[in-house]
Amino acid sequence: MSHARKFIRYFRSHRDVTLDLVRKMDEQNYHYKPTPTSMSAQELVTHMLTSFYRFAQAAKKGDSSPFKEKMENSEGNLTVLAEKMTSETIHMIESITDDELNNEVDLSQVFGIKLTGRQLLKIAMDHEIHHKGNLFVYVREMGHTDLPMYVKKV
Repeated sequence: MSHARKFIRYFRSHRDVTLDLVRKMDEQNYHYKPTPTSMSAQELVTHMLTSFYRFAQAAKKGDSSPFKEKMENSEGNLTVLAEKMTSETIHMIESITDDELNNEVDLSQVFGIKLTGRQLLKIAMDHEIHHKGNLFVYVREMGHTDLPMYVKKV
């Protein structure tokens, strides 16, 4: 089994919580911002989902092109988007070979650094965890008090 396939378990332990939080949000609250300079709930969730996918794509492709592509604008139901992007992200991660994880990806024009595919997945996970913390605040501010733990056993 490749290292990327093993990584999926770790990914799911966090993404499943993100999905639980997204499912708690009513569409009427998608434009909620905890502060005027914050992303809206919709922007935050879309950013989380598309960013992880782009990191995985960059690891697979071995270049920075995924960060230059325009991602779809999420005007629809966030739960549907989250489930779709989670499935697509898992499929992308499953397709990454051990060689691709070890290959260096030049992201100098995007992030000013070169990283291996393995490092890209780690940064993607750290990014998701960071923003999942933000999402907990948003969902609590929307009035939800029955919230999941920050990670699930899968």
